[in-house]
Amino acid sequence: MHEELKKVISEAMNTRFEFEQKLIQRAWEDETFKQELLSNSKAVYARESGQELPKDIEIEVLQETANKVYLVLPTNPAPAGSEGELSEEALEAVAGGACIGWTALKVCVASSKASNASNKV
Repeated sequence: MHEELKKVISEAMNTRFEFEQKLIQRAWEDETFKQELLSNSKAVYARESGQELPKDIEIEVLQETANKVYLVLPTNPAPAGSEGELSEEALEAVAGGACIGWTALKVCVASSKASNASNKV
C-alpha cells in the first residue's frame, strides 16, 4: 500500500476512534443518552457527527458485559491483490480533500467536517 494512503487511512481511523470514544464517554455519564444510543443508534450517530448517513448504512451499538467482549474488524481499504494500484477513491483521498468512505462514519481527513464531527460530542 502506498505510504500516502496508509497515512490517510491512519488519520481517518484515529478521527473515527476519537469520535466513538466521545460517544462512549457520554453514554457512561448520561443514562438517557446511552439508552437513546442503544435504541436509535443511527439517528444518534448522525446527529452527533453532524452528518447525514446514507440509507443503506446500518449502525449497531453493542454493549459489552463482564463475560463478552467484541472485536470489530473494519472494511479493508486496500483488498489483497491491490498492492501497487490505487482505486479512484484512494487516489482522491491521497490528493487531499476527498473522503475515504463509510465505516459507520464518513471520514474526510482533509476537510473540516471530520474535525467538526470529532469535536461535536
